[in-house]
Amino acid sequence: MEFHSGFIAIIGRPNAGKSTLVNTLVGQKVAIVSARPQTTRNRIQGIVNRENGQIVLIDTPGIHRGTNALGRQMMQEVSAALEAPDIVSLVVDATEDFQVGDRYALEHVKRFSGPAFLLLNKIDRIRKDRLLPSIDRWRREHDFEEIFPISARTGEGTLALVENWIQRLPVNPPYFPTDLHTDQPERFLAAEIIREKTMVLTRQEVPHAAAVIVDDWEESEKVVKIRATICVEREGQKGIVIGRGGSMIKEIGTAARKELEELLGTKVYLELNARVHANWRGDRAIVKQLDWHHQLEQMSEETSE
Repeated sequence: MEFHSGFIAIIGRPNAGKSTLVNTLVGQKVAIVSARPQTTRNRIQGIVNRENGQIVLIDTPGIHRGTNALGRQMMQEVSAALEAPDIVSLVVDATEDFQVGDRYALEHVKRFSGPAFLLLNKIDRIRKDRLLPSIDRWRREHDFEEIFPISARTGEGTLALVENWIQRLPVNPPYFPTDLHTDQPERFLAAEIIREKTMVLTRQEVPHAAAVIVDDWEESEKVVKIRATICVEREGQKGIVIGRGGSMIKEIGTAARKELEELLGTKVYLELNARVHANWRGDRAIVKQLDWHHQLEQMSEETSE
């Protein structure tokens, strides 16, 4: 049996369900998810292992017009993901009509010279008779190699999708060990999990104004000690994150700690702080700290020293 492996870039508008799809296919969480658009800020690689192949999925931030340092970096992540994948897959929300944002996302697909798939997501939320008109609409816009109606949430349609991807990838040995699910450093995953809990628990009050920086990481045989800071842009947001008598930051910490213990397979001691950094989304230095590729470089430098 021939073994196929390669890279597939997952792109699309904010909130199309890209990260949910990646997590579903990988079989565990490698990208945080929330109902808010633009949750993903970095290129995140999830690794799908099958007997006949390995798929390295490159999850990307939602395609939008970046207006600050964070937004521009997010769009740079999308461009980087499109540099040399074997296949590009555009995820669109099947519950919505074709919009201006879809045309902007499609422009990125058309710049790619290789095969492009269209994934019509969220089909569990629509009547099946709406699918054919939607497929016809998208076919008029671009000559996709394949079109797959799927549900990232339920997994409907994804088995056939994965098998089709594998057969179209080059005959190659696996790029990563077959027991690996992601190449992201654990520090980055920890920061993302803390950010996800912050977004979910503070609801609409602290949407994308939160960033999480891991200040210290100490491992021993029995426990991982993590100290992290939740950065927000205004004093009022800091008060919301902390909560009355520290109730909210304690709730964030408890929820994050439980998930981190499952992820790391050990006891976790988590200390959280909150501070204000006005307009951090426009600060290139802060934004760079949030990039896990930059974190890997820093860790490599620390190791070499």
